[in-house]
Amino acid sequence: MSKRRRRRRLGQAAVLALLVGAGLPLAAQQDAGWAALTAGSIVLFRHAQAPGGGDPPGMALGECRTQRNLDDTGRAQARRIGEQFRQRRITVGAVLHSQWCRTRETAELAFAAQPASAPAAAPPPRADPRFNSFFGAPERASTQTAAALAALRQWRGPGVLVVVTHQVNITALTGVVPSSGEGVVVRPRAEGVEVLARLRVD
Repeated sequence: MSKRRRRRRLGQAAVLALLVGAGLPLAAQQDAGWAALTAGSIVLFRHAQAPGGGDPPGMALGECRTQRNLDDTGRAQARRIGEQFRQRRITVGAVLHSQWCRTRETAELAFAAQPASAPAAAPPPRADPRFNSFFGAPERASTQTAAALAALRQWRGPGVLVVVTHQVNITALTGVVPSSGEGVVVRPRAEGVEVLARLRVD
C-alpha cells in the first residue's frame, strides 16, 4: 500500500473516531460508517433477523428445514442492506457467506436479487466455510477465528469485501456484539482487526 493511500485510510479512521466520540446523531455516524467503505474495505454482516437462538437439534448443513431461518422481517432487512449499497453506489468486489441457510439467504437477497446492470451490482455470493458458526462448539472458536482472519488478510480488492456470517464469529474477531443485519467495517492488522465503523440498516 502506498504512503498516500495509508495516510488517507488513517485519516478516515480518525474522522470516524471523532464523529463517534463527539456524540453526533446516529444518522451522522451512519453516514460516516458508510463512507468508510472504500476500495479494499471489508464489512462483516451478521445475518438478518432469524427468530430464536442457535439451531434446532438435528441441524444439518444443506437442509434449510432443519435450521433457524430468516422470517419476513429478516428478508426485508436483507433487501434493505443491498439497497443501501446500490443507492450509495458502493462497489462490491466479493460476497462471502457461511454454509448456513440464513447467511446465504441474507447475502442472496441483498446482493444477488438484482439485475447485473444495476448500479454497483455485486458478483454472485459464495459460501466460505471459514465463516461457519461455531455456536455450540466453543472448542472450534480459536481455529475458526484464525482461519477467518487469514481470509480477511488476503483481501486486496477491487471493491469492498462483504462477509455475511454469525454473531459469535464477528464477536470473536472484533469484540463487537452485532444486532441482526448489522455490519462492522474492519481493517486487518498484525494482531486481529481494527473496527472502523458499525452499520445499522433499519
